[in-house]
Amino acid sequence: SGSTQLVLRHCIREGGQDVPSNKDVTSLDWNSEGTLLATGSYDGFARIWTKDGNLASTLGQHKGPIFALKWNKKGNFILSAGVDKTTIIWDAHTGEAKQQFPFHSAPALDVDWQSNNTFASCSTDMCIHVCKLGQDKPIKTFQGHTNEVNAIKWDPTGNLLASCSDDMTLKIWSMKQDNCVHDLQAHNKEIYTIKWSPTGPGTNNPNANLMLASASFDSTVRLWDVDRGICIHTLTKHQEPVYSVAFSPDGRYLASGSFDKCVHIWNTQTGALVHSYRGTGGIFEVCWNAAGDKVGASASDGSVCVLDLRK
Repeated sequence: SGSTQLVLRHCIREGGQDVPSNKDVTSLDWNSEGTLLATGSYDGFARIWTKDGNLASTLGQHKGPIFALKWNKKGNFILSAGVDKTTIIWDAHTGEAKQQFPFHSAPALDVDWQSNNTFASCSTDMCIHVCKLGQDKPIKTFQGHTNEVNAIKWDPTGNLLASCSDDMTLKIWSMKQDNCVHDLQAHNKEIYTIKWSPTGPGTNNPNANLMLASASFDSTVRLWDVDRGICIHTLTKHQEPVYSVAFSPDGRYLASGSFDKCVHIWNTQTGALVHSYRGTGGIFEVCWNAAGDKVGASASDGSVCVLDLRK
C-alpha cells in the first residue's frame, strides 16, 4: 500500500546525549490547522512535533506524568494536566510556561479550554476549577462529585461544562450558578469519558438537538438530552468497559470502543446498532475523519485500524 509512517522518537537528555524515553505517551492533540502535534508523556515532558515528524520543542516543568494535553483554538497556547496536581498554560511558539495553576490537592486528570485563555480542570480531588490566564485564583470552582472526576468537556457554545466521575454520575455545570444544573444518574459503574455532539447552536448542524454521550465501566454507553436532563438511549452491546466514544461530524452516528475489542457504530436518533467491528485488542480510542465515512480505532495490542463505513 502507499501508506508511509513517521516514528516520533521520544528521548530525554542524559549525560549529554539523547536516550529513548521508555515512558508511555499518555495524550496527544493536533492544533486546529493540523500542522503541529503535541504529545504528553509519563516522563513528565510535553513535546511539539511538526507534521513531518521533527521535534519542534520540549516543554518541561511538570514534576511527574502528564495526563492530558490540549491546544486552544487559536493555536498559540497548549494546556497540560499533571500528576503533580498542577495545570500549565504553555506558549506554543516559545515553549515557555506562561502560567502554572496549583489549585488541585491531588493529580489533575483532564483539562478543556472554554475560550482561548480560559479553561476547566478536574482532579482526583473531586473538584473542578475554571481558570483564566493572568488570574491567580480560579474564577469558579464546582464541587459536588463524591469521587475522582475523570473527564470534563465544554459544550460547543462554551456555556455548559459536563463532568463524569468514579462516583457513577455525570454532572452539567454553568458559570451562572454554583450547584450543578443536572445530576445525571443512571450508570452503575465509573464513567470514564464523555463527548458532546457537534449539533445545536454554535455548530455546523444548528438545527439538530445537542446531545451528550457517556462511556462507562458498566459496559454501556448512554445518550443524553441535556436540555431536559434525561437519558434518550442506553446502548448495550459491549461486554466490557467502554473507553471511548466519538460523534460523527454531522452528529448522526456515534462510534464506541471497548475493552471487549469491539467498535460499534450507532444511530444517535434511534439508538440502533448500524455497524460492528472486532479488533485484535481492547479498543482505547475511536475517532472520525472529517468526511464522516471512516473511523479510526487504536487497540491495546498496539494496532491502529481504519474502518471504511462506505463498504
